[in-house]
Amino acid sequence: MQTLTKPATFTANSMVGPLRRVIVCSPRSAGWDTPGQSSEWQKLGFLRRPDFGMAQSQHHELCRQLQEVAEVVQLPPASDLSLDAVYAHDPSLPTDYGVIIMNPGKANRGPEARRQAELYRKLGTPVLGEIRGPGTTEAGDIVWLNSRTLLAGSGYRTNSAGIAQLHSLLAPKSVEVHTAPLPYGPGPAACLHLMSLISLLDEQTALVDLPWLAVETVELLKARGYRFIEIDYSERDTLACNVLSLGKKRLLALEENSKTNAKMHAAGFDVRTFPGSELCINGSGGPTCLTRPLLRG
Repeated sequence: MQTLTKPATFTANSMVGPLRRVIVCSPRSAGWDTPGQSSEWQKLGFLRRPDFGMAQSQHHELCRQLQEVAEVVQLPPASDLSLDAVYAHDPSLPTDYGVIIMNPGKANRGPEARRQAELYRKLGTPVLGEIRGPGTTEAGDIVWLNSRTLLAGSGYRTNSAGIAQLHSLLAPKSVEVHTAPLPYGPGPAACLHLMSLISLLDEQTALVDLPWLAVETVELLKARGYRFIEIDYSERDTLACNVLSLGKKRLLALEENSKTNAKMHAAGFDVRTFPGSELCINGSGGPTCLTRPLLRG
């Protein structure tokens, strides 16, 4: 892992540009090896008590593949982080104008936002603003359609007050913020982010769980010229729709979803995989969830 010692010019208004720098949080940093934290697994919605050794090994493989294309920055450990901190994508939203610190809708995730804000200060990365209550936002609900258009999922983790604050921060930068209604799904206890239903693979292609997307979201994507690759629906529960674009037609996906991965490969993508049975599927967070891209381009 590398740690930045000086600020850098960055481009962040993209989900699909070549990945250059990314934050991760290992299971060790998130306390998966600590009895106090690991005992909270059921309350946090994990399928079973985490196997720390297996999760750490899978995270190591994730980082190995990320380091082939990008600089990887590790979030330092902290006693107030919960198991969810391993899903480093959600607590902040980098933009071309500075980072927006989120106010997570899942109460135990508040410390993650503060710890990421501390890391940004150490890295010399500017902060554009913070989302404050009653507004809530999690970056897993936020998708850049292009550098001037943001799609924000409205559901249990990101509410209308939070989306309004995003608009207030980004409208002066000529960025449009569109709302994407999210379905009830498994209910408020489950984690159903917008990025559980859509992953952008390149500037024209979206991997989608089509039956679960709102009609207006589908129509918006179609109007902007996106072609759809539908996941294999037998792989919905193993997070098939959660795929990280590395840029230049390269993708990082879970090896468990071989049918969906084959569809993306047939569409011309270089699909790289890692095992995620313990790290991802157990806690319902895939490759995009595990990574907080800071720099693309």
